[in-house]
Amino acid sequence: MKRQLSVLAVAFIVASFLFAAVERAGAAEAAKRAAPQSGKVLEVLNASNYTYVRVDTGKEKLWLAGPTTQVKAGDRVFFSPEMPMTGFQSKALGRTFDLIYFVGSIDREGAEPAKGALPPGHPPTSPGAGGAVAPKLDFSKITKPAGGKTVAEILQEKKQLAGKKISVRGKEVKIYAEIMGNNWIHLNDGTVKEGGEDLTITTKAKAKVGDTVLVRGVVVTEKDFGFGYQYAVIIEDAEVKVE
Repeated sequence: MKRQLSVLAVAFIVASFLFAAVERAGAAEAAKRAAPQSGKVLEVLNASNYTYVRVDTGKEKLWLAGPTTQVKAGDRVFFSPEMPMTGFQSKALGRTFDLIYFVGSIDREGAEPAKGALPPGHPPTSPGAGGAVAPKLDFSKITKPAGGKTVAEILQEKKQLAGKKISVRGKEVKIYAEIMGNNWIHLNDGTVKEGGEDLTITTKAKAKVGDTVLVRGVVVTEKDFGFGYQYAVIIEDAEVKVE
């Protein structure tokens, strides 16, 4: 019996070391992928505010998707392949990409760095970054819905609200459209200091940046979409009504 326990203990230790090694290798590969790279443009497709570019880095050929960019075949571009997606379907192009990297910008050699960001969805290449952004908005007429919460309250009380359905009113300050089957909305109501965190919402509903919307959905905390994209709090599959 003791011998069996010893064998099991050794097996457990070995498995733990192997698991840790795999995790470290995965993290190293992710960091390597996210590092800035350059490549020669092989093909360019423009659709629905996106520019899709196939590039040859000299080691491999990659598809990138970023904000609308003026590039052509033969140009050399710089990018950071931050967010890989497999089996991505582009309705505008009517095609599926086996693997594509969403990037914050595709910068042509010799040109000014792109100031744009991913057009309406995302998720963002990193939470809170990129996307179609609204100009300075007036939140003075935004009121908390009856029985609902403000954005600041949701962010502050996320642990207590986890798993609960709530309502919140605010203005769309950023939106990423048709990413992973959803529209990704960044919501603010003026209760968060300028430059602070927005509330991220996923929904099938459509609205535009600057719209005042009433949102109803379930609060989810510590959401991990993989590839380093984590949200401390997010409202998923929400009902969104433009007011």
